[in-house]
Amino acid sequence: MQTRKTEDLRSSRRVARKVEELRPSGIRKFFDLVIGRDDVISLGVGEPDFPVPWRIREEMIYSLEKGYTSYTSNSGLMELREGIADYYRRFSLETSPNSIVVTTGASEAIDLAIRAITDPGDRVLLPEPCYVSYRPLVNLCGGEIISIPTVPDFKLTDEAIKRYADEKTKAIILNYPANPTGVSYTKKELEDLADAIIEHDLLVISDEIYAELTYDFKHVAIGSLNGMEDRVITINGFSKAFSMTGLRVGYIIAPEDILSGILKIHQYCMLCAPITAQIGAIEALKCLEEVEKAKAEYLRRRNFVFKRISEFLEIKKPEGTFYAFPSISSTGMGSEEFAEKLLFGKKVAVVPGNAFGECGEGYVRLAYAVKFEKLKEALDRMEEFVNAKG
Repeated sequence: MQTRKTEDLRSSRRVARKVEELRPSGIRKFFDLVIGRDDVISLGVGEPDFPVPWRIREEMIYSLEKGYTSYTSNSGLMELREGIADYYRRFSLETSPNSIVVTTGASEAIDLAIRAITDPGDRVLLPEPCYVSYRPLVNLCGGEIISIPTVPDFKLTDEAIKRYADEKTKAIILNYPANPTGVSYTKKELEDLADAIIEHDLLVISDEIYAELTYDFKHVAIGSLNGMEDRVITINGFSKAFSMTGLRVGYIIAPEDILSGILKIHQYCMLCAPITAQIGAIEALKCLEEVEKAKAEYLRRRNFVFKRISEFLEIKKPEGTFYAFPSISSTGMGSEEFAEKLLFGKKVAVVPGNAFGECGEGYVRLAYAVKFEKLKEALDRMEEFVNAKG
């Protein structure tokens, strides 16, 4: 028979303190609220509304029929890594298959990169608002996040890096085009950032999962710039541009010593990405015309969303991704209040801006990865909501 004291002792030891202190994802909170509700137009979760191209699905079906269900090497299929190395020349980065590890989605890649370089006490610069996983993953490693607020322009600058970096700063996490803001960086802007990064001898975790969805200028990998070759960990994957979200294929391109550390963690926690999905990814790299079609439609939606929301809220034009991040300060409501009242009052789901960091308060994120007619209806409802609070 257990006593109350025994139960309390068990309870206090069951979950690690660092895990107990983690805040649940603000994105998932609102996603859970709309599951199974056909009456809600969800602009919450960033998942492409295009199907995986048939060529990719067909190749995966054939692979199963042929019995390809084994482990792959920890690094991933050589043919896929060769394809990724060739593909990344698209973004001006020269690399080799031996500098690449295939991961179970870009999410695992982010986790591996952070764990491989972060010791307790290391400081990591984080431009915010930013994707929700960066901060908790650094915290789990015992690292210290140094937040760099970027509102209202949402752009990191070389001056900001110089202001916030010190002798204990080891790395910076850069995401461009950025979730949730949609901002990105030209080659000249990246060169300015690189100068400051080199000056402070920082490593860079560069999350480029939305590289294909850059609208107004060419995406350039920061690892391709002079002086950056040996200090950048590049992360990308097949979820966003190729619509392969549930198939979970990502990858890391990194310097040899860091890649060796990444591979050790990957061997123990994941072994390898699913072989069926890796085979699909090989085929995906052969059908970039499908990506261009999807990008053209996202650009059409971007232009519509920016023009339409500008009629009733302040918004910065997204330069990439499929997200918009309008300010709702004119409504007098906080981010969570706005999102909840819009959901229950007008049946439109968006994500509160403070889910992406404290400086995201006063904004909401909406994903325009939905069919055009639904998008139009959602923004009509949003305008009615804003005007009613007016």
